[in-house]
Amino acid sequence: MFKKQTVFLSLCFLTASNVLAGGLVTNSNQSASFLRNPARDAVIDIDGVYTNPAGISFMSLGFHLGFTLQHPEQERNITTTFPTLAQNINHLGESTHKFHGKASAPIVPSFQAAYVWERWTAMASFAFSGGGGKCEFDNGIGSIESIFSLLPSVAQMNKIPAKAYSLNSFMKGRQYYLGIQMGAGYKINDRLAVSAGLRAIIGTATYTGYVKDIALHAADGTKLPQAYLSPIMQAMGDPSGTGEIDMTTDQSCIGWTPVVGIDWRINDHWNIAAKYEFRTKMALKNNSTMNDFARSQPTLDKFNDRKNEKIRDDIPTTITFGAQYSPISTVRINGGFHFYDDCNTVKYNNEEELIDHGTVEFLLGAEWDATKWLTVSGGWQNTSYGLSVEYMQDMSFNCSSNMLAIGVRLKASEKISVDLGYMHNFYKDKTVETTVNAAGMELAKKDVYERTNAVFAIGVNMDF
Repeated sequence: MFKKQTVFLSLCFLTASNVLAGGLVTNSNQSASFLRNPARDAVIDIDGVYTNPAGISFMSLGFHLGFTLQHPEQERNITTTFPTLAQNINHLGESTHKFHGKASAPIVPSFQAAYVWERWTAMASFAFSGGGGKCEFDNGIGSIESIFSLLPSVAQMNKIPAKAYSLNSFMKGRQYYLGIQMGAGYKINDRLAVSAGLRAIIGTATYTGYVKDIALHAADGTKLPQAYLSPIMQAMGDPSGTGEIDMTTDQSCIGWTPVVGIDWRINDHWNIAAKYEFRTKMALKNNSTMNDFARSQPTLDKFNDRKNEKIRDDIPTTITFGAQYSPISTVRINGGFHFYDDCNTVKYNNEEELIDHGTVEFLLGAEWDATKWLTVSGGWQNTSYGLSVEYMQDMSFNCSSNMLAIGVRLKASEKISVDLGYMHNFYKDKTVETTVNAAGMELAKKDVYERTNAVFAIGVNMDF
């Protein structure tokens, strides 16, 4: 008879963390212009279809088109310290393990178009307006391995001569919110314009993970027979005795975001603008393929279509303000403020209650027309998340950051220009320390969350 110790194999396959700029599930990086100067909230340009839709009314009459291709390179690393990780056969004696997650996309496209009449403006855009992006952990994540690392201790309590463990673990998450926006603007007079639009959000996500090839090892490294492991795993709730987890879940839904804006050209030097995006209900429908042991795990309920047909992951209300000051015709200085009301969304298992305050961003930027065909620009963005310690988990974490951007606009002709931009995020590491009561032991656990992010972009703008 095997004792069922105070340890459970409750594994965490959680939402991929945000890979883009903006709030928790909001992306404000939708053009190459943003990468060369992120303070776009009061800029009058074609990318304003997203950043300043009311300002489109002040563009020249006719048709305007913008197209961008971006290439992001990102990493997310979690360094986990947990005493029993030292029992990993491949890292004996090492209680600190680094779990490396990498995400990259060859191309991320976006598109904006507008037609300007004397008073009215029609506009449309296509871009990835939110979601968590994607991340892949080839060696799994610490929250999973920490639990399996307890197996030798449980085995020893049951007179099994196990001193180490081994496993094969993998985790991948992908979440994208594709936005298709239509809108209209109206120029009240030569100084004031307003806009209204509607963005359709097509949400898709896929989560894949497994834990397999679980084994116990003797002090000399010899792999112990499966007969030693099976009774322990059966006592933990897996009739097969293998302890293997296998899961793939697809999620999808459609949401709708109303957007309103206003732009006031105070004089030839000052322009200010504001935008309000309403909260978007996102109820993602689960379609899961899971083995029985995976379906029995409470922390996998979020991805289990038999327990949750749909899960909520709303996009928050977003408020932006911007100002542009042009002391001379060839220089523009920009400032902006963003607020994402994350606390007043609806998320699975009331996760919004673990957020201390909504995401806040401050932005500064400047542009200089060095010549008739060359504009040089740069900018800064500070992003502050209000996430509690309880919110931070392996695949559901964000780190506050400072972002620097630089780039140029090359004017090929009177009708065509090319944007080249680069941005780099400097993230603040987040350390979370907890105590785990398991297998009759009280164990200290520490996780250090790190991120890197760099994005290159090229954009083409055309006026007709």
